[in-house]
Amino acid sequence: MTLPKFILGDNSEFPEAIFIIHTEFPRFVINLENDELEWLEDFDQQDEKELQTEAENAIQQATSFYDSEVAKYENE
Repeated sequence: MTLPKFILGDNSEFPEAIFIIHTEFPRFVINLENDELEWLEDFDQQDEKELQTEAENAIQQATSFYDSEVAKYENE
């Protein structure tokens, strides 16, 4: 199965939260309500520099993905 790079999610136990799941390295879930980030990867010290750059880019892309998805709903 091919997964999209980002998946938008919500959960009734967290009614105010909106989650973006990033399915590629570095995999993570971000809660857009409070910007809390949960990594789905284990990292070693060698990964730290790459992780910092990749994570910053991925978080920006996740936010852009969310904005794009919301705009599509608002335009319908």
